Amino acid sequence: MRPWLAVLLAVVPAAPLAAQRYDQLAEPVRRYVSVADPVVALVNVTVVDGTGAPARGGQVVLVRDGRIAAVGAAGAVTVPAGARVLDLAGHTVLPGFVGMHDHTFYMTSLRSVQMNFTGPLLYLGSGVTTIRTTGSYSPYSELNLKRGVEKGLVPGPRMHITGPYLTGETGVGSMHNLLDEQTARRVVNYWADEGATWLKFYTTVSRAVMGAAIDEAHRRGLKVTGHLCSVTYREAVALGIDALEHGLFANTDYDPGKQADLCPADALPKLAALDLGSDAVRETFRAMVGKGVAMTSTLAIYEAFVPNRPPLEQRVLEMMSNDVKTEYLASRARLAEPGAFAIAPEVFRKAQAYELAFHRAGGLLAAGVDPTGNGGALPGFGDQRNYELLIEAGFTPLEAVRVMTLNGAKVLGEDAHYGSIEPGKLADLVVIKGDPIARPAEIRNVVTVFKEGVGYDSATLLAACRGLVGIR
Repeated sequence: MRPWLAVLLAVVPAAPLAAQRYDQLAEPVRRYVSVADPVVALVNVTVVDGTGAPARGGQVVLVRDGRIAAVGAAGAVTVPAGARVLDLAGHTVLPGFVGMHDHTFYMTSLRSVQMNFTGPLLYLGSGVTTIRTTGSYSPYSELNLKRGVEKGLVPGPRMHITGPYLTGETGVGSMHNLLDEQTARRVVNYWADEGATWLKFYTTVSRAVMGAAIDEAHRRGLKVTGHLCSVTYREAVALGIDALEHGLFANTDYDPGKQADLCPADALPKLAALDLGSDAVRETFRAMVGKGVAMTSTLAIYEAFVPNRPPLEQRVLEMMSNDVKTEYLASRARLAEPGAFAIAPEVFRKAQAYELAFHRAGGLLAAGVDPTGNGGALPGFGDQRNYELLIEAGFTPLEAVRVMTLNGAKVLGEDAHYGSIEPGKLADLVVIKGDPIARPAEIRNVVTVFKEGVGYDSATLLAACRGLVGIR
């Protein structure tokens, strides 16, 4: 066991939202750091600031004491004497990614593993500087991991913790079965006391229980999201939910056989025939936009259930343990077999179009990876893949960057602090070799990830995970 893992059981107060200095990091964390200077100038870079504004070349980003001090053209920003100057010609700087469905556990078709070691390294090494866990199999592992990151004992993104899955009759494993309103309120209060800031409903919860839980959560200052089925999106919006996960894949608003508080059978294949210009779709969007309910795109995990997708990447396979690699390749191959559970390409395309339509209707769309299912979407790597999938769906690259950065910060209520490259905000920055706006696949070419002004070497973070995904 690494020394910094042993201290995670200590219960310590949560740190305030402030820049974490290099000298506050434990020695095992410092070995991943490549830029530790208090004043750093990134010069000759192309900046994509996350607001949707056009990319700007020939820029200087000045970082001082963990915050963005200035952004502007060369000659317009004064670089102070003694600053560390990094000449980054040929590189693009994006805001740190905000992963809005980024579990710290990982699944294949045969296993589920808590990723207290590889999870935070993969996220940070891929440019993800903030995550919302959005459903937990081991809430105390996540709470302790969050504290470890805040204390400088663990390298990783800042974390917003969601409590365990809250479901109805058919919950499995560590899920809470909420069968009445009194239980719902008690469970909400328990996890509020323990330090969760979000809660997540899952599939079979009833409207009455959901309404009671939302009411209690809001009373305690918590937000609530859901991977739904028994309750439709419009019903959840009317009950006061704050966000909804997985886009079209989890919305039963449009199923003609839907019965109250029950999941319809075979809902997924029917989505291919959905008319995105219909009154029903427009009404869902009007309800969500009117109440400020966000939607989380998780295209990377659903793509993993489409036969012969995604393209096999050597870097993904290298991260997996040998057994995990075997499990994933076998389950991937089975998707093309007759009778296998798979998502039809036309359903996947319809879900992509649905997210674009929601965005165009004024909806707040964020993104996350959800590293579950058959194991094909890894933490961090899947966040990057979402960028390409959003562009495939019709988003402009600038829109896709905003979905993955500033929009996520807005959902968390933290957009005044991070999510875009603007003076005064925390210096959460991703330095990429190349131009992911012109060539989206270059989103993978992360060189350095600045979290609160400390620059972490992406290659070193990722190398520490090689062969360990599914084990640690």
